[in-house]
Amino acid sequence: MSGYLLKNCEAVILEEGAGPKVHRNIDLLIVGPAVVAAGAGLDATHSMDGIATVKADGWFVYPGLVNTHHHFFQTFVRNRADLDWTKLSVIEWLDRIYPVFSRLNEDCFYHSSVTAMSELIKHGCTTAFDHQYCFPRHAGKRIIDRQFEAAELLGMRFHAGRGGNTLPKSEGSTIPDEMLETTDEFIADCARLIDSYHDGSQFSMRQVAVAPCQPVNCYRETFVESVALARDRGVLMHTHVGEGESPVIEARHGMRTVDYCAELGFAGPDAFYAHCWELTHDELSKMAADGTGVSHCPEPVYLVGAEVTDIPAMSALGVRVGLGCDGAASNDNSNLMHCVHSAYMLQCLVASTREHQVPEPAEFFRQATSGGASLLGRSDIGRLAPGMAADLFAIDTRRMDYVGTRHDPLSLLAKVGIGMPTDLTMINGRIVWSKGEFTGLDEAKLFADAEAALSTVEF
Repeated sequence: MSGYLLKNCEAVILEEGAGPKVHRNIDLLIVGPAVVAAGAGLDATHSMDGIATVKADGWFVYPGLVNTHHHFFQTFVRNRADLDWTKLSVIEWLDRIYPVFSRLNEDCFYHSSVTAMSELIKHGCTTAFDHQYCFPRHAGKRIIDRQFEAAELLGMRFHAGRGGNTLPKSEGSTIPDEMLETTDEFIADCARLIDSYHDGSQFSMRQVAVAPCQPVNCYRETFVESVALARDRGVLMHTHVGEGESPVIEARHGMRTVDYCAELGFAGPDAFYAHCWELTHDELSKMAADGTGVSHCPEPVYLVGAEVTDIPAMSALGVRVGLGCDGAASNDNSNLMHCVHSAYMLQCLVASTREHQVPEPAEFFRQATSGGASLLGRSDIGRLAPGMAADLFAIDTRRMDYVGTRHDPLSLLAKVGIGMPTDLTMINGRIVWSKGEFTGLDEAKLFADAEAALSTVEF
């Protein structure tokens, strides 16, 4: 069986039960999809064939990052001055952005997925959850099929959140008719995708979650049927919660969003919500008690500007937290590495206003790795240890950028930030990015194809 021996790593972040710990000047042996051994002086040549030795002098080796919330399709709608949050109210922005989304075609969804996943991989992300809720009628139903195609091309470990919107704008949603589905349409396609792609086995590269877009844009029955399907098939549930919609939900249903979702059964260890910046401590306590997780997306906070998500309270109360990039409509990059730094710095900015202390910098790295794995129901990723998936990235720290920082690899991502692509990204034991190139792929062609697909849409 083939594999790699990463020889003489400067530092490797290994999991030892109590959490991640830095090990200095050791080797890391990968065989097939898994980490087999870690320690000084490893030598695989006597016991197996097909093991390539990789010189890792100066490298810090980390478990791969786990992105728990994104909207890949929005990479085709970014860096747009006319859609700047600072010039529009939220309602004005939604009214302007959704018609733009509705013009995308099937090829756009494929190439925007390649674009987002490429950037994620370059910056150390090895598992990505995408919340694909945009299904224009003209684009058909095979959008997520094309996303799985893109993930296979790049070697990305991919979790697809099949989203959807069912409530018409005439009844209070923000969704144009072109993007609406019936509950039956939505549930039927969720079931099709689960049957076609979901793999719950160890080291699975493909999984599917039932992910109605958000309660304000869906009928109650959509969430009820989502719970029934997800529990029947044993898959996760995901939606947007706590991003300013709670007063709307309360006016419609007599309760805020967290209680509404819990009443419908859309809560528990098999559910996680995106954002949650407006939630009260009481609501967070309920989520901690029932096991519902949170995908914290720090960078949209800069644009929305309403509140900085209370991560210290979530940590203190025991809420499961992972990190997400979110879509390019509210974060114009797909760089989860940068989000680790943003998450920490935002909490420092408002520390004096919080009841609980800001978690240690290393905690934000943990949220981006094993925390994200927990949200996705995975015990085989998010950590480096023998028997775990060989998902990792490496940074050669023998650069001026890292002078004075190398004593604390665990805090590096959060406190200092890493502003360049990795030197190596490995997913499931396969090197997918190394020395500035995607393995076996022509980035210039990927770029040209994506630009060509983008040019077919008039915005």
